[in-house]
Amino acid sequence: MSQYTETAIKCLQDEAQALLELIPSINADFDRAIDIILTCKGKLIVTGVGKSGHIGAKIAATLSSTGTPSFFMNSLDAYHGDLGMITCDDVVLAISHSGHTDELLRFIPILQERHVPIIGMSGNPQSLLAQYSDVHLNICVEHEACPLDLAPTSSTTATLAMGDALACALMVARNFQASDFAQFHPGGTLGKRLLTKASEVMLSEELPTVPPSMRLGEAVIHVSRGRLGLVVVMQDDIIQGIVTDGDVRRAMERSQANFFNLTVADIMSRQPKIVSPAARISEIEALMHANKIHSVLVADDEKHLLGIVDSFRCAL
Repeated sequence: MSQYTETAIKCLQDEAQALLELIPSINADFDRAIDIILTCKGKLIVTGVGKSGHIGAKIAATLSSTGTPSFFMNSLDAYHGDLGMITCDDVVLAISHSGHTDELLRFIPILQERHVPIIGMSGNPQSLLAQYSDVHLNICVEHEACPLDLAPTSSTTATLAMGDALACALMVARNFQASDFAQFHPGGTLGKRLLTKASEVMLSEELPTVPPSMRLGEAVIHVSRGRLGLVVVMQDDIIQGIVTDGDVRRAMERSQANFFNLTVADIMSRQPKIVSPAARISEIEALMHANKIHSVLVADDEKHLLGIVDSFRCAL
């Protein structure tokens, strides 16, 4: 093992240990912080300087995307007009690992004058930030993962993890669901799966359809041409069933020489999985997974075929 590999492993071990040592800090103060945020009528404003500021920006983004309206404000900008963004309905989450960052502490009295609740997050429960805060979250680490014990490493990881812990607890408190998450992430994969409807992705032109009376020898050609591995059995514009390439193979094995005498009606599945045009992709994927199939039919209430959705289209 090289020196570099050993250093990397030790870094990860040190940071993992730092997170485990945070667990005793999750106590009544953490619960109070959650209560303060839940009763907030405005927004949660996260602030910090330097590395704490970078971590704070990520915490604010995570909170906003999980149901807690938040934004990040650099403490240095508070003296150049940004204090105007804070109202008495807001809550401030102030982050400083030392708890003595001058640029952050200088505007704490202004927040107190406005009766803005302050949740302090630092690695020193005796710090000025801890004393000035309404509630303090302890993110103390014994040492940094940096070989020199200087660069913020374990401390920033601990700060980020405590922010994630807040976000997760608030999600539980608000009964925040996957569908809620999708509303805030409409452009992401999860948002697409939860919000996109069958009508938006289904194949609706040149659908492979055959009548029940068609001989299997001819139906095989339609299965191949359709490139979906199936044909939909239709009569009087009403769905009667479905025949897949798997159905064809099994029929060939069973019937052998008699295969070409069989009709589509002899082997079709008479209860194909059908969804409405409004069905969500997430529902369709669950249906396909539960039934071990790769396609579903889209139809109206009268079982008129509107389209086909397969696993490939769910992934588009």
